[in-house]
Amino acid sequence: MTTTAVTHIASLVTNDPSLGNGTPLGLIQDAAVVIEGDRIVWTGESSKAPATDNVLDAVGRAMIPGFVDSHSHLVFAGDRTQEFNARMSGQPYTAGGIRTTVAATRQASDEQLSDNVARYLAEALRQGTTTLETKSGYGLTVEDEARALRIASRHTDEVTYLGAHVVSPDYADDPAGYVDLVTGPMLDACAPHARWIDVFCERGAFDGDQARAILLAGRAKGLHPRIHANQLTYGPGVQLAVELDAASADHCTHLTDADVDALGQGDTVATLLPGAEFSTRATWPDARRLLDAGATVALSTDCNPGSSFTSSMPFCIALAVRDMGMTPDEALWSATAGGAAALRRTDIGRITPGARADLVLLDAPSHVHLAYRPGVPLVSAVWRGGERVE
Repeated sequence: MTTTAVTHIASLVTNDPSLGNGTPLGLIQDAAVVIEGDRIVWTGESSKAPATDNVLDAVGRAMIPGFVDSHSHLVFAGDRTQEFNARMSGQPYTAGGIRTTVAATRQASDEQLSDNVARYLAEALRQGTTTLETKSGYGLTVEDEARALRIASRHTDEVTYLGAHVVSPDYADDPAGYVDLVTGPMLDACAPHARWIDVFCERGAFDGDQARAILLAGRAKGLHPRIHANQLTYGPGVQLAVELDAASADHCTHLTDADVDALGQGDTVATLLPGAEFSTRATWPDARRLLDAGATVALSTDCNPGSSFTSSMPFCIALAVRDMGMTPDEALWSATAGGAAALRRTDIGRITPGARADLVLLDAPSHVHLAYRPGVPLVSAVWRGGERVE
């Protein structure tokens, strides 16, 4: 395998505190990275870089790990522009939200759904996202949920079964029957195509007892739990996540002191999704409160057609810094290493020997520019698995 060195990096974010300046970002100034195959084999000061087959001069630009987007909903069809426009115009909207997308998704062909996933993944990649989780949840029948997961698994290894997104309109008068379907025939059909199981634990979706039954059934089938928790109201989702050792509790907007303490003391990652608050004008999650309690925090886009139609991790970093109490360093860590933790991965989200060579070169001298220059396309090059893709 050939080796490639990227040299004269103004500021390299390794996410390894043992390197560089000793901070969580492990910053190395005037740095170099050496790639062999799909792995990083060396990092350090540019003047000490070993000889390689190829050399790329970064010309004083910053390099960061590829973003790890650990929460998205990309297998869908249809459009909810009217809903967003009404919401932003202060008008009530009663078109059905998730159920509107369910109807359109059921009618779409496999090819249409696959093309949509590929398009949004490519859009995210151009903005530096090299790992992206995505879910089902817009089919809500055995056949449509399994189809969504088969399609998703063609595009990413991080696939989540979310049959418990909302109660299917087909079971509007029998929510217990729908839980039986989600934990029975639907789970049987979907488990072979997924790594994770998720549930929307929220008033109007699934209560704590239903969520526990769904997650335990998935775990018995070899799927690891994650959960939509405490987004719209206070509820049992966060406590349930910690109890069941869920990889992540996602949203975490409405938290009691006990919820914060549980996240600070457990291994469940608090994944914050500022795009949802931006697009719905809802209360911002308090990242500062979680960080000060010792919780591991991830940032993600929640890319979906209704409440957060963005694939931009840089945009979410800017929101987190501006409105959620995070420093630029904390927000970048959460969008890279934090996302990796939410997926229980150690091979991504960092630039250290042995890690997968997922790298982003910024057209800026520092990662701080991601928040300092919001909305500016700063990504100038992307490597995924050692291959330059942008």
